[in-house]
Amino acid sequence: MSGTLYVVGTPIGNLGDLTDRARETLARVALVAAEDTRRTGRLLAGLEIRKPMLSLFEGNERARVPQIITRLTAGDDVAIVTDGGMPGVSDPGFRLVRAAAAEGIDVRVIPGPSAAIAALVVSGLPTDRFVFEGFLPKKKGERLRRLGELATEPRTIVCFESPARVHAMLRDLVSAMGDRRVAVTRELTKLHEEVLRGAVSEVLDGIRDARLKGEVTVVIAGAPPRAAVDMASHLSEIEALVGTGMRRRAAAHEVAARHGVSANAMYRASIGDGAPEEAEEPN
Repeated sequence: MSGTLYVVGTPIGNLGDLTDRARETLARVALVAAEDTRRTGRLLAGLEIRKPMLSLFEGNERARVPQIITRLTAGDDVAIVTDGGMPGVSDPGFRLVRAAAAEGIDVRVIPGPSAAIAALVVSGLPTDRFVFEGFLPKKKGERLRRLGELATEPRTIVCFESPARVHAMLRDLVSAMGDRRVAVTRELTKLHEEVLRGAVSEVLDGIRDARLKGEVTVVIAGAPPRAAVDMASHLSEIEALVGTGMRRRAAAHEVAARHGVSANAMYRASIGDGAPEEAEEPN
């Protein structure tokens, strides 16, 4: 008889957030698959639990999954944990859960903290409908393109970001979406927990050149209700101008000026349907 795979949520900062059920599960399983065995080792030591561990992180996940499936089919119960939060949410876990389900192995979840949900509910932005974007692209051009695609998303947007890239991400956010309301959260549940709320420009002024530390989650207000309709209309105007021989980038700037919206968002949206991206004109 196969064992059971337990997807275990662990604290994102405050160890007091570990549930009794999570503690009992970690004490009972035969093996713990951990994103970072050193970090999980400290967690287990604090709980006075000694268990064999196997590393499971982005770089070795494909190779490790068959090994863990072998243990499960042999009858061993296995728990998967990450450095904090729920496995599979921008962390390792999805491939293992998918493989276990495909083999008919019982998969059970032990719910726990989630940085995405914690940031959303403390943001002060609408929580009834939201989307999770994980980490945005690291490269500026790709990040601007993705933010441009999200410019008409009416739901609240939740994403993770590296402390080193928060300033650049917020500046790109203004370029792509305008001065939206956001909440920038860091070190949630920890001693130095901080939530900065307001328009992007206000938050940027608040952090200025500060070097943020710790985990950062950014929550972004959704587009106004008419944004999607307006965007379609604006794109039609751009195409009409391009049809007269105007360069696409210049057409996007003209339409943006007419309506008081982001020129970059207009241009990025206009090339999203396969139109060729123009090179920057020389100065």
